[in-house]
Amino acid sequence: MNSVYIQGIRAVLVKDVKSELRTRYAISSFFLFVVTTISILVFATAGVDFDTSVASGLVWVIMFFGAMTGLGRSFISEEERGTVLQLKLVSTSTAVFFGKLFFNSFLSVFLNSFAVILFYLMFNKAKCNSPDMFIISYLLGSLGIAAASTIISAIIAKANTKGALFPILSFPILLPLLLFGIESTRMAMDGSTFESLRNNFQLMAAYTGIVIVVSYILFDFLWKE
Repeated sequence: MNSVYIQGIRAVLVKDVKSELRTRYAISSFFLFVVTTISILVFATAGVDFDTSVASGLVWVIMFFGAMTGLGRSFISEEERGTVLQLKLVSTSTAVFFGKLFFNSFLSVFLNSFAVILFYLMFNKAKCNSPDMFIISYLLGSLGIAAASTIISAIIAKANTKGALFPILSFPILLPLLLFGIESTRMAMDGSTFESLRNNFQLMAAYTGIVIVVSYILFDFLWKE
């Protein structure tokens, strides 16, 4: 990838960062969802002990639906602001795709880190015996969610019912990642070693890589339509 592409990717990334800092749409939506959801769960499970299977499921429910509130705006916001044509004129499809992908990846990791920290602050009974394995699990999950969200946002950007389509399309696409992520998180909470989690981590990384490659191939056709 030559310097021209790198400069284009960086330009799109910086544009999206500045736009998000100005509007704070994704950050505000995600924070509101996470705080509300975790607060309700705390009240609903007060005095109730739940095992690592339930705890890992709750973490991924928060991550998935949090992503549905904040990560679907990548291309939808461009359509709503009418800036798609300008992007097509000043940048290449490769720069746009990877710029959006990197932005969503950074945003996903940042927001999910906040969600995980708040989860453990509010749920004192939730234990994690292998915090390093837990961190790897949610980081791989965050990157996979960002990769899938980027291409799904591009697909539905021109649809009339964008808000409804995003979670509908996202769930079946993200289902393999969710299954491996929940299992990896549970095993990390139980204290499993890296050797025990190696296969799950490899599958989660492979899923993310496949989604990125397929999305890159598909995006060129979507962008030119």
